[in-house]
Amino acid sequence: MRFSYIFQGMASTIIVRALHYAGAASTAVGGILHLILAPNMLGFNLNTGLFFLIGGVAQVFWVVPVVRRWGRPWYAVGIAGTAVLVAVYFITRVPGNPITGRGGGMNSMAIAVEAAQLAFIVLCITILAIVEKKKEVVKQ
Repeated sequence: MRFSYIFQGMASTIIVRALHYAGAASTAVGGILHLILAPNMLGFNLNTGLFFLIGGVAQVFWVVPVVRRWGRPWYAVGIAGTAVLVAVYFITRVPGNPITGRGGGMNSMAIAVEAAQLAFIVLCITILAIVEKKKEVVKQ
């Protein structure tokens, strides 16, 4: 019985660690792709280019709080910031939107960025749920 409990604890720790690394990787991919797109956008539209540059830098930075496990406030801000980036993307795809006034196009790079960002959100929510569940088990 005791061995089973120890094994479950080790497996849980490995899963949580893997989720942290996957979350860090997903935000890094989204950030790097934004940084790749930024120079082209700066020449085309300064505001959009700066948005991509700042968003990309923030996403790449967010690897640190996720890997170092800085805690709930950092995950919450990361989730919210990434959700804003996703929302802005989808809003700007609609014709007559309030940001650009016209609907933007979609390409494979945009789909990759959005997939990475959505993965980050899901992974961080999962991490928060598991950590909260672990706290409940420890209290009992």
